[in-house]
Amino acid sequence: MNLWGITDIGSVREQNQDDYYIEQVEPDLGLAIVCDGMGGARAGNIASQLAVQTFLETAKSSPPQEWRAEPEALLHSAAQQANTAVYTMAGREPECRGMGTTMVAALVVGQNAYILNIGDSRCYLVQPDGIRRLTRDHSVVEDLVTRGKITPEQARQHPQKNLITRALGAEAQLRADLYRQALSPGDALLLCSDGLSNVVTEQEVLYEVLHGGPAEDCCRRLLDIALLRGAPDNVTAVLLQM
Repeated sequence: MNLWGITDIGSVREQNQDDYYIEQVEPDLGLAIVCDGMGGARAGNIASQLAVQTFLETAKSSPPQEWRAEPEALLHSAAQQANTAVYTMAGREPECRGMGTTMVAALVVGQNAYILNIGDSRCYLVQPDGIRRLTRDHSVVEDLVTRGKITPEQARQHPQKNLITRALGAEAQLRADLYRQALSPGDALLLCSDGLSNVVTEQEVLYEVLHGGPAEDCCRRLLDIALLRGAPDNVTAVLLQM
């Protein structure tokens, strides 16, 4: 397993409100998290950092054997505690009112990945024969695509592409999706914020991951593509190679 992550403020934003975390806990046990904060001024930054911090504190209160035994329960419990922390601070601190964050987290246990997401940060599965998005965006444009109102290509340019319908910390109870994906040697998982997925195509991701060598080099090249295209948002990419 090879893990790497990178984040950048981009070319337009005044602050990086993304946050991420990666750790190879044991040779066949890995964790990756990407959060993209929202809210005024500093609030988005606070939301994403608080979500990652609380998630980790909750997860690490359990030993690795519990991660292996109940991976989905661990992901949901850690994300729920993160949701509570962000929701509570948003209600208590006037400057944080309305803040929230997306979250996509992947826990790899042996040859299986367990993925949780809320919002529009994504997880892609990259294999030698193609790329597939494993998560579903909780967003206005994703709902339009699902109903056949617009195409995925139109969604990339839609004026409401940044409007999400769910966020961690927006409600007292977490409403996240959980997925399970079997992995094989040579597979890779890419977790990213919409600052990457809005400007870098799936085919470009596929090419860079398959031909880019180590995870560090792949992430840096994906960031470079986003920056060359103006990077109107913060950009975060985490790559896990099996």
